[in-house]
Amino acid sequence: MHVHHRGESHAHPNATQGFLSAALLATLLLVMAEFLGSYLGHSIALLSDAIHNLSDVPTILISWIAVRWAERPADAERTFGYRRAGILAAFTNSILLLLVALALFWGAFDRFRHPVAVREQWMIGLSLLALCINGGITLGLLRNRKDLNFRALLVHNFGDALSNIAILAGAVIIQLTGVLWLDPALGVVIAAFVFWSSLGILNESGHVLLEGRPREMRLPEVARLILEISGVQEVHDIHIWTLGAGHHALSCHIRIPDMHMEESEKILAEVRTRLDESFGIHHTTVQFERAGLPGTGVYMPEPYNSQKV
Repeated sequence: MHVHHRGESHAHPNATQGFLSAALLATLLLVMAEFLGSYLGHSIALLSDAIHNLSDVPTILISWIAVRWAERPADAERTFGYRRAGILAAFTNSILLLLVALALFWGAFDRFRHPVAVREQWMIGLSLLALCINGGITLGLLRNRKDLNFRALLVHNFGDALSNIAILAGAVIIQLTGVLWLDPALGVVIAAFVFWSSLGILNESGHVLLEGRPREMRLPEVARLILEISGVQEVHDIHIWTLGAGHHALSCHIRIPDMHMEESEKILAEVRTRLDESFGIHHTTVQFERAGLPGTGVYMPEPYNSQKV
């Protein structure tokens, strides 16, 4: 049996934590301004956006905690480390966003039944302020967009920026035409975007937490790559999962002819290198077997039936 666990480097999280701290402070100031503006301007769209931005506060806070936890080294209790902290944060955030979206729907439909005249000046001024803040946070998050946790923040803040543009345009139209239903209509659109984006994040983060196969990989393709290595007769019991953002792991059984340990180590090194280069699998565990060799290479992933590759 050969077992290999490849080490992983950890980046310093200080810069990311500093950015998240600044984003949290800016969001809190924006929420207070929008709540005040929604009260003085009688705007359900501003109130919806204020609640939307308020949901950013625990989102950013959870992400900040996740950044610290994800960089902790593995220990005796959590032998894979804490990289799943970011995935757990994304899962929690998506549930929170779904609840926020339902609250926004309720508030908007209530305003449809009981329309109120709005003060467009408050909507225009605060939407411009919110657009600057949310747009800046969105641009800052782009460099970490491959991280599922940060992608949750990115999608949320990008949605915030779009809603700010919609509120700005709606305020101008209301000012020119006096159409009162446009304000709650914008609230419904914002709520729909929050709901839709949250479902995608919930689905993807839940898939990772359930040890699902990375969606960009296919088991037959991974098995075929291993079978192409000289000396490999069969590969089965393949398991691929995600440890954290961009960090994948694999375990499998490989049948090889009877050979010296030095030769089997060369096969192991080749398997590890090819998986890393072709699929980004950085953590590999391989068990070699030397009994019952078949005539041709067979891929037998459990619980699937055997199949030729």
